[in-house]
Amino acid sequence: MSALSDLSSGDALPARTVTITRADLVRYAAASGDQNPIHWNERVALEVGLPGVIAHGMFTMALAARYVTDLADDPAAVVSFSTRFTRPVVVPDDDTGATVEFGGKAGDTADDGSRTVTVTATHEGKGVLGKAVAILRPA
Repeated sequence: MSALSDLSSGDALPARTVTITRADLVRYAAASGDQNPIHWNERVALEVGLPGVIAHGMFTMALAARYVTDLADDPAAVVSFSTRFTRPVVVPDDDTGATVEFGGKAGDTADDGSRTVTVTATHEGKGVLGKAVAILRPA
């Protein structure tokens, strides 16, 4: 696990910022089959009490999982990944989009060689995923 192998338990994971645009949401909606208009229509999102169009929670989770697989340098190393959705990522209708900052901490390595990592994901300084934990096992 390249980027993780040099880290001790408790060490910070390298930070990564990801930008999400409305075009990303449209592509994710098509790929996932989740065509809920709160993910692309401002009027509908506001009518149901949201602050604007929001990213799919599963899309945000997928970005966090990609962050972990990139750190592991091997998608097959991820044995499990779990999280809770704590706050939406509001994605404006502009060329800038919204940013999500990923980070976390390396956890302990178990006797079988697997390693736990906790992941943080924030948007505008507030957590958007809670209890995000991945278990990685080297090949």
